[in-house]
Amino acid sequence: MNASVLRTQLSGVLRRPGRLLMTGLSVLVAAFVVFGTVLAHEIVTRTTLDTFSETPPGVSLVALAEGGYPLSPAQIAEIRTADGVTQVSGRATVGFSVGEKSSGNELEVLADPGTGPLSRITLVSGAYPAAARQIAVDRRAAGRLGVTAGSKLRLHTGDPAVRPVTVTVTGVVDGPQDAAERAWAPDSVVAGISGEPGFRRLDVLTAPGTDLMAMTTVLADRLLTDPDAYVSVTTGDTMREKEAHEAVRQLDQLFALIGMFVAIAVVAAALVATSTFRIVFAQRLQQLALLRTIGAQRGQLVFALAVEGAVVGLCTGAAGVLLAQAAGLAAPALAATAGHTLTGPGVPVAAAVAVVIGAGLLTVGAVLAPAFSAAGVAPLQALRAATTAASERGVPAPRLVAGLILVAAAAGLGWLTAARMDTAGNEVLLYIVGVGTLGFGALIVLGPLLIRPVLAVAGWPLRRLGPTGRLAVSGIGGTPRRAAAVSVVVALGVTMLAGTVVGINSLQLWTDREMAARNPADLAMFAEEPDGFGKVVTTLRAEPRFRDVTPFRMSDFSLPGSGFSHGAIEIDMTALPALRTLEASEGSVTALVPGSVVLSSAAAADLQAGAGDEVTLASEGGEGKSSRVTLRVAAVLTGDGPLRSGAVLAGNDLDRLGTPVSGVMADIAAGTRDEALAAFRALGAPASAEVAVLADARDKANGEVSSLLAAALGLLGLTVLIAVVGVGTTTGLSVLERTRESGLLRALGLTRSRLRLMIGMEAGLYGLVGAILGIVLGVPMAWLTLSALRLNLPMTFPAGWLATIVLVIAAITVLAGLLPARRAAKVSPVAALATD
Repeated sequence: MNASVLRTQLSGVLRRPGRLLMTGLSVLVAAFVVFGTVLAHEIVTRTTLDTFSETPPGVSLVALAEGGYPLSPAQIAEIRTADGVTQVSGRATVGFSVGEKSSGNELEVLADPGTGPLSRITLVSGAYPAAARQIAVDRRAAGRLGVTAGSKLRLHTGDPAVRPVTVTVTGVVDGPQDAAERAWAPDSVVAGISGEPGFRRLDVLTAPGTDLMAMTTVLADRLLTDPDAYVSVTTGDTMREKEAHEAVRQLDQLFALIGMFVAIAVVAAALVATSTFRIVFAQRLQQLALLRTIGAQRGQLVFALAVEGAVVGLCTGAAGVLLAQAAGLAAPALAATAGHTLTGPGVPVAAAVAVVIGAGLLTVGAVLAPAFSAAGVAPLQALRAATTAASERGVPAPRLVAGLILVAAAAGLGWLTAARMDTAGNEVLLYIVGVGTLGFGALIVLGPLLIRPVLAVAGWPLRRLGPTGRLAVSGIGGTPRRAAAVSVVVALGVTMLAGTVVGINSLQLWTDREMAARNPADLAMFAEEPDGFGKVVTTLRAEPRFRDVTPFRMSDFSLPGSGFSHGAIEIDMTALPALRTLEASEGSVTALVPGSVVLSSAAAADLQAGAGDEVTLASEGGEGKSSRVTLRVAAVLTGDGPLRSGAVLAGNDLDRLGTPVSGVMADIAAGTRDEALAAFRALGAPASAEVAVLADARDKANGEVSSLLAAALGLLGLTVLIAVVGVGTTTGLSVLERTRESGLLRALGLTRSRLRLMIGMEAGLYGLVGAILGIVLGVPMAWLTLSALRLNLPMTFPAGWLATIVLVIAAITVLAGLLPARRAAKVSPVAALATD
């Protein structure tokens, strides 16, 4: 009997491959995502190992100073004069600030021979440095500094004991990209500019045919004469491989994060598969009843249905693996068309087999609950219409009790998390994971009870559209268990999306506030010698390229009796738009008058002062003299003061702290940033003035937040994709199940377009209900997580973003229902009414 029951179930599946694919579509997508992630890791790893290295391909040997001392001139001479060595180049990176009129940027000067196999750069224009105090700048530095071949730059280290060095720009080069402005010169020139004759690294080129291993041993023996200056010698290939593996190790952390999101997608696939099998088995209750009638036992049916699930999982898992492998093999060719180079993956057979077996086990696990439910229905009850069981409402008492227990557990753990947030340390994050798990479990169990009240709200606009809308709402409300099963998967994705959006929005708001304080304008100029600086401000205000030109003065102060020190600034807090956005946690910024002070949150904490208190600020003057000023606190900011200052003063209060540094800030009104920067420098900046591009820091911070949001949404899109697949599958199976109903509606006068609209609305309602449930669960979880992280991020409710998520999810799920809707509309009423 076991064989007969099993053969009956499998023959039905294998004869209808389309139904098999529809049933296991979510598993196919999950297998594609999992194996695709494996292949993506392999592609990135291979590409990095093949193409990434800071060591040029021509380097034969690398000598590194591992101790606290650089390679001495004697050690460098040992390497240069060794047999077989044809070229040696020192590697060094020295940081400078650029003075004079071309001031303000930090400039990194790197050692490079300029040509040959040891070089990492390409000359674009001009000539490469060939004499002392000559440099070649990269394109970014040339644009930012406004220099060309023949320009002179004044470099200083910031150490008053080291005299500035004036260098000549000889050309422009292309080199490895970095966020900083860079310049390049031969190692001897860099050593002369920096005043450090030694190097911590030497790249060595040897003659063809040289035994590198033997030379490594010889050089190591020669260089290890000084125990305090340990030097290691390794081959260029070894160094390149080490650098590439270091880069790959960083990627491993990224793929570990991706793996977490993939795991969530797999959970979503399991939920979709469970819902799909429940519908499929409900449609076959008559067949199962006949098997029970002729003697099949419940356990035999469960076993047969589980084997059916395994076959579906193995087949769709194999299909997902094959599709992922094909996409991986096609990736290098597709990348080449876009001008990029990728190394193709291999064929990881072990991983492929593991994914296929995992897909089978996942499907077996997903099929068990529907199998026990379908096999446990009494024959007489199961011989009724298939839709009768599917339309049952409510939940059994044990399920209701279990759901209420989960709700109570989630609420209790949430209360415990909030109560212990300040003392629990990092384990509070585990509590939050537990709260989310329990809450989502309660949503799964109590979903059928929640569908109708949520549908009453979400479906209200559709009911206003007439009979078609009312039919769509009643179609979802008539099968609350099915609607809950599908909507919960959507809710899982939306919970993650909503939580991410709330977190990123809070981070963006915090970043905007911090950037408004730290970098309130596009450009800033600082002058140690303020003589004639008023003329600079007047000139800038007359230049149409700039707006909101605002002078300021800065000094330093310390806190009497403590080692804390902060910057103090005198500036009009209403002059720059960014400054007008600063918020005070106590007092009011507008209350700043002579004799008062606005403190940053850090300075207020160090002073243990609040609004209305009196504070004393001290400053060390020249010749051991010090000065103090007592001021009333007008306000305490939520973060830093302008330009990261700790105190904002008014009037002449700053002069009582010592000689201030003059400066001016401005926003760019017209032209590109580089053009405005060149004009800003050219308008009479005094000698030794420095110019800072504050907008760069703002752009970098905003770019990091935007990249984080894009990456998170992309990864969470995997879960949403599987949820949409579940909506499409459920809608398709529901259309097959309700063929006679569709025919009756057509016979009663419902047009094809109206029938398509009704089914599309039903699919959209699955997404809409799931989105609402996801936001209700996701937003509080995000707030709880932000509080637990103790990052002082503001709690936000991005209503616009959340509404967009709801509308997008609803629209996508409507699209997922279009194909089943078209299929339903094509069937004639006569044929539909004749369908059993």
